[in-house]
Amino acid sequence: MAITYSAYDAKARFSEVLRQVRDGKTVTVSYRGKPVAEIRAIRDTPATIEVRLDDLERQGIVVGSGEPRKPMEAVRRRPGALKRFLAERDE
Repeated sequence: MAITYSAYDAKARFSEVLRQVRDGKTVTVSYRGKPVAEIRAIRDTPATIEVRLDDLERQGIVVGSGEPRKPMEAVRRRPGALKRFLAERDE
């Protein structure tokens, strides 16, 4: 069952809304009869990007390419990037 509050009611009953969210429910807030926001509990973020991507694929938020995913590597930083940027900007 969907729980929906108008913006006015959500503001007036904010403690009740939070209680429902803590209980695992998702609350929709509407403005003039149209849904504008969804309030739900924060889930613990998985530790690795690979686990997070798998989770997003399961939810249907992202779609994989169908090819096996290669391990991700950290971006290598070159020292002095800010100095180079500022020098180029001043030219």
